[in-house]
Amino acid sequence: MLAARVKTQDHRQRGPKVYALHAPEVECIGKGKARTPYEFGCKVSIVTPVTKPQGGQFVLHAEAHHGNPFDGHTLASVLANLEKRTGVSLDRGHVDKGYKGHRYKNKFKIWITGQARRVTASIKREMKRRAAIEPIIGHVKNEHRMGRNYLHHRQGDRINVLLAAVGFNFHLLLRWFAALLLRLFGLDWLSA
Repeated sequence: MLAARVKTQDHRQRGPKVYALHAPEVECIGKGKARTPYEFGCKVSIVTPVTKPQGGQFVLHAEAHHGNPFDGHTLASVLANLEKRTGVSLDRGHVDKGYKGHRYKNKFKIWITGQARRVTASIKREMKRRAAIEPIIGHVKNEHRMGRNYLHHRQGDRINVLLAAVGFNFHLLLRWFAALLLRLFGLDWLSA
């Protein structure tokens, strides 16, 4: 079945294609960059707070999106899931340029990187803070893609992204717990 799809597919055809026999769920994502124009895998949405929390920059939401959707079309569902899970309503969000043209219900809450209109001084500070979030998003995405994902198919991709976010958050909790132990028992207790 899979071999027949590979044999009959055309490079100009619309719809799903097979890019890898070992992982037929892989999709081609056009990045629009000269150095790496295409990436193979699935799109991932990762949400972190833009402010610097005291305990660290935790990942609040991570989700894999199959079918190569436009980023702006995923925004409403991601923010709805985030508000449902955390119980906190969104004041405003900062997204990258891939979300340009989104149709979120309250478009004045969403700020796109590089946007110049209606930008106040506080929003400019938050946009600069977003640059500090990029390494966190990249780290979680790299954990998601690190090596080979041995969890099969689309459900395996979803589970893998979720486990990468949980692992990142658990790493922050372990650092916090180690700092707490250092304060409670002092450095002498750990060096002995």
